[in-house]
Amino acid sequence: MRDFLSEKYKDLNEVSEKFNEDYVGANPYPNISFEDFFKENVLNGVLKEFPDLSKKSSVKFDNPNEKKLATKGENLFGQNTKDLLHYLNSQPFLDFLGDLTGIENLIPDPYFVGGGYHEIKKGGFLKIHADFNKHYNNNLDRRLNLLIYLNKDWEEEYGGHFELWDTEMKGCVKKIRPDFNKIAIFSTTSDSYHGHPDTLNCPENRSRKSIALYYYTNGRPEEEIKQDQDTHGTIFMSRKQDQKMKRFNLLKKVLIDITPPVLFKVAKKIFLRNKI
Repeated sequence: MRDFLSEKYKDLNEVSEKFNEDYVGANPYPNISFEDFFKENVLNGVLKEFPDLSKKSSVKFDNPNEKKLATKGENLFGQNTKDLLHYLNSQPFLDFLGDLTGIENLIPDPYFVGGGYHEIKKGGFLKIHADFNKHYNNNLDRRLNLLIYLNKDWEEEYGGHFELWDTEMKGCVKKIRPDFNKIAIFSTTSDSYHGHPDTLNCPENRSRKSIALYYYTNGRPEEEIKQDQDTHGTIFMSRKQDQKMKRFNLLKKVLIDITPPVLFKVAKKIFLRNKI
């Protein structure tokens, strides 16, 4: 198997043992980030083949909740990207993730539903949210996200920091700058709120590039299941200053409430199939 990991993280058993307590005990919910996780030449190869998603057939979001570009499946992946992501979905890496996080029997998503390449241009954003909690094809429970950042020489004033918010939406607890070869791993529940809510301020010729992988299990702990929620899509949460977003989501909720359940179910299925 090709060697993807930097020397510092080559022994995954050692890494998981060393950082398990840090991950489990992190605030506002289990999470961790690592710098220079992969060999530099590996990520250079991935970055080189990262397409301009605004010029490719991709998933486009442009509304008060999110303004971003993404891929569907792996048809736009280059060979370097395929090799890396297939490794990150392999048994050795799944074992590492399980040991690091304490989440056993993780299942990868070879369909990359909602994952894969993500790109945000100047003026883009992704408001604070909790992720969809079930895989749309097989109904598995979404438990873990892994994000890989691909942004060289990223300046602080560009913004685009990954923010982790407390479960009561009182404030941001942790910020991670999306620097090249930095990864973030975090547990996903119906109130693990995160995103980068402020408008991206990078130069016109730059963009915020990342790759997302999601991991699942068959079922989840009872304490993570909210009584009033079963299967749900992305749950967007507005901050005090997000008035436009708040009005948009209120209107969306009203439309959902007045739409006949059967019609809404069909419309949702079509939307997810085409957009996610």
